[in-house]
Amino acid sequence: MANTPDLRSAAKTWQTMVDSNQALLLRKSGHGVSWWAEQGRAAGLKNDAELRDWMRGEHGITGYAQYAVSWEMFGYPEFMLRDADELIDGQYDGHPHLRPIADALLAWAAAIEGVEIQMRKGYVSLHSRRRKFAQVTRAGKTAVDVTLRIEMPIGGRLEPARVRGGDFFDRKVRLTAVEQVDQELLGLLETALEQNS
Repeated sequence: MANTPDLRSAAKTWQTMVDSNQALLLRKSGHGVSWWAEQGRAAGLKNDAELRDWMRGEHGITGYAQYAVSWEMFGYPEFMLRDADELIDGQYDGHPHLRPIADALLAWAAAIEGVEIQMRKGYVSLHSRRRKFAQVTRAGKTAVDVTLRIEMPIGGRLEPARVRGGDFFDRKVRLTAVEQVDQELLGLLETALEQNS
């Protein structure tokens, strides 16, 4: 469990989101990202705000589908171009004592069939085939939080997580040492996976 997982093969980066947003755009509009970018340029759009207003106001395209066109026209944020190892390294840069906790959690996720690891700039999300069930986030300088979408009463290691109304990720376990990635915690992760599969 303490081994560092091979994130290049196990984890998905922002490319997964890019592909998903492009597919959503195609489903919603019948046109791909290149077509939309060409139309946006022809309309003289100069920035993301103008693009979003134009897509929403004139074409009824909102949300994630807009991102695909914005990135195509105005460029991708630098962090989206990083690979999985760069993203996790950046999250724990300056906090090497917390990295083994994240590595243990990711090793578990990489070994479980049906779990997809998605790397982000500030956290790692764990997904079932159906939806996200857990998130691993460095919490300051001393801990790693595992936030769960789980139907289980608060108590023991399971603490309330501060969330906005309607957010289902309202339970967390705070970890300060790799030894806390134990059978009890893995049982909570397995329950969250099962409930969200």
